[in-house]
Amino acid sequence: MGKALIIGCGGVASVAIHKCCQNSAVFEEIMIASRTKSKCDQLKNELEGKTKTIIHTAQVDADNVAELVALINEFKPEVVLNLALPYQDLTIMDACLETKTHYIDTANYEPLDTAKFEYKWQWAYQERFKEAGITALLGSGFDPGVTGVFSAYAMKHHFDEINEIDILDCNGGDHGYPFATNFNPEINIREVSANGSYWEDGKWIETEPMEIKREYDFKGVGKKDMYLLHHEELESLALNIKGIHRIRFFMTFGQSYLTHLKCLENVGMTSIEPIEFEGKQIVPLQFLKAVLPDPASLGPRTVGKTNIGCIFKGKKDGKDKTYYLYNICDHQECYKEVGSQAISYTTGVPAMIGAMLVMNGTWRGEGVFNIEQFDPDPFMDALNQWGLPWEEDFDPTLVD
Repeated sequence: MGKALIIGCGGVASVAIHKCCQNSAVFEEIMIASRTKSKCDQLKNELEGKTKTIIHTAQVDADNVAELVALINEFKPEVVLNLALPYQDLTIMDACLETKTHYIDTANYEPLDTAKFEYKWQWAYQERFKEAGITALLGSGFDPGVTGVFSAYAMKHHFDEINEIDILDCNGGDHGYPFATNFNPEINIREVSANGSYWEDGKWIETEPMEIKREYDFKGVGKKDMYLLHHEELESLALNIKGIHRIRFFMTFGQSYLTHLKCLENVGMTSIEPIEFEGKQIVPLQFLKAVLPDPASLGPRTVGKTNIGCIFKGKKDGKDKTYYLYNICDHQECYKEVGSQAISYTTGVPAMIGAMLVMNGTWRGEGVFNIEQFDPDPFMDALNQWGLPWEEDFDPTLVD
């Protein structure tokens, strides 16, 4: 059907690329582009002969708009799937604007110098994408991503209005290390060490990091401690889901992770402020990233399951209703299929699905869109088809 340019070659990108190659009727050709071309070539060599998809590779600096534009003009893709770092969202969007190419990503833009998780920078592109006649699909991962699709599906099929949403992200996996992150360490630690917040009655309520803790019994995993964090989909869902009074996001963490993180914070290793070391400016968190295990290496040693979903509370036909939509994903099953653990899998599969729906015209509009603004049904069908089947509970345990 067409061509996709995939920028990035980390753990999530690897899953998305595997899935594109499984879906060669849509992704007839792909180009994998990264700062390190050898990683792209290695993945190409692994996949060639196992797929009908034609695979190209290229070196590109995703911070350089001119390089991105030149690559897009050379390859002429229908869509650009951005699986690089969140710091690079805007340069890639600029290149898509200049070349009039549809854009998809999995996480909101973050400035390098401050841990801010909000959509204002990307929403500011609305008129320019509209004038260019192209689509920007924001947040086509799991959270954000599937959580937004779940919310749109619940609104379409089960509620007249949704008053409360609790997003629960549980990773019950064990990789055997005393401390490691399941996705990019720099992004992960920035996220969990920032202040938490939730949206209630039209305003944001801010909390200290890890201040609010709850226990929940997750199907397939068991009882886990979870902590309230800020997450970017709270911002868009608060605008796009009818009737919302409160929306919160919780993520599970084990005690070993929290103890190590607190020690690292106490000695300054999670700081994003540059310091001088042996005559050079270094960012402590970026140095920490360099010495921690690469999340892409965790696949063969991670066992257990994830359980990620949304609990909804609202009204249908004038009556109170609760509803829970979730997915359970097995780390080792993911590794057997695509050589990656479930955290990368649960983000990479929805990235492919979002790119597919934009590429084939099922989801298309002029401007910048969050994922819950499109019809959820094709995405929900694709989740079942491509490895992330969803489950429902019509009488869930609620979070207090």
